[in-house]
Amino acid sequence: MTGNAREAILAAATTAAQLHGYSGINFRSIGETVGVKNASIYYHFASKADLAAAVAERYWRDTAEALRFIRDSNPDPLGCLRAYPSLFRRSLENGNRLCLASFMAAEYEDLPEEVELEVKAFADINVEWLTQVLVEAGLEDVERRAGAIYAAVAGAQLIARTRVDLKLFDELIDSYRESGLIPAHASTSNERY
Repeated sequence: MTGNAREAILAAATTAAQLHGYSGINFRSIGETVGVKNASIYYHFASKADLAAAVAERYWRDTAEALRFIRDSNPDPLGCLRAYPSLFRRSLENGNRLCLASFMAAEYEDLPEEVELEVKAFADINVEWLTQVLVEAGLEDVERRAGAIYAAVAGAQLIARTRVDLKLFDELIDSYRESGLIPAHASTSNERY
């Protein structure tokens, strides 16, 4: 099997997971989508758990790269915070998909351990990045606030997806900015979350 076929399998599995979660990763339907037999998928992935772990790992690594790009493109930490929700918005723009890690996190108790680890890694890289940006913005209680921002943005995506309403996602993000959860202006020394 060529690298291109492996990439096609990973792409099809990613789409399936974003639309249906871990339970949506099915070798037969992925094989049909890609145009290969189940045996060809097993050539690279010994099990559904192996495939799902590879998909989730790639997803958080791609997200880490996107976060680095946001940071490199925005010297102002507030600019980074303005851009952050776009990572979740893109999934909605692309077929009303949900963040793969959010979907799998909802199935957490049913996930194999190797998939759980990759799902946790996605949350960790988001919260760590947000924590660093909030520190640079001069805010306090940054770890708790970073977790709240991550949860709120992921929640906005979930609500917007259930209503198939991208505008609703934007409105929720705006409300987070207006309430101060996502800082939109320079902090004062006594600001606390």
